Amino acid sequence: MDFFTTDKWNETLWKKAKGIYLDAFGDKGGKPEKIIKNMFSKGICNLHVWVEADSAVAMALTGRVQRTPILLIDYLAVRRELQGKGIGLLCVGKLKEWALSMKFEGILLEAESEETPDNLARIRFWKKGGFEILDDYTHHYIWVPEPYKAMWHPLKADTVPMNGGREAFGYITAFHKESFRK
Repeated sequence: MDFFTTDKWNETLWKKAKGIYLDAFGDKGGKPEKIIKNMFSKGICNLHVWVEADSAVAMALTGRVQRTPILLIDYLAVRRELQGKGIGLLCVGKLKEWALSMKFEGILLEAESEETPDNLARIRFWKKGGFEILDDYTHHYIWVPEPYKAMWHPLKADTVPMNGGREAFGYITAFHKESFRK
């Protein structure tokens, strides 16, 4: 499987990933394409695409948390018919390798935390990938109904630990605000 990453808007790569993105997030709070393009124009995100036989297998959008060595996984999805085959964990491993090569010290993400079977499965997935829920803090956005927990994975033994969910969501919220700001 080939792995491609770009920090510039790349129409060809986006076309490969777009179907996976829309299938996974299109009706579940995914960012509109114009916002994603805005993120690229600001230099705050990367598109990662895993390709096999010229077809996208998985995709991720990651973001840089301003003034920190923290990478935020904004979205990660595997093509629906390939889920459950270990591809997602391979992608997480590749993102960790890439993040280390780019001098990030930790990876942060937000996971829907309402106790539904799908959300619990996602949290188990991230835990298998080495992430842990920071604490019992639950974040509630004013514009989406789902509650969220922050999950964290330090990339180096000497990484300064995150001080809990409130600190993590300060970073996450700042990233989202910057994403939507013109």
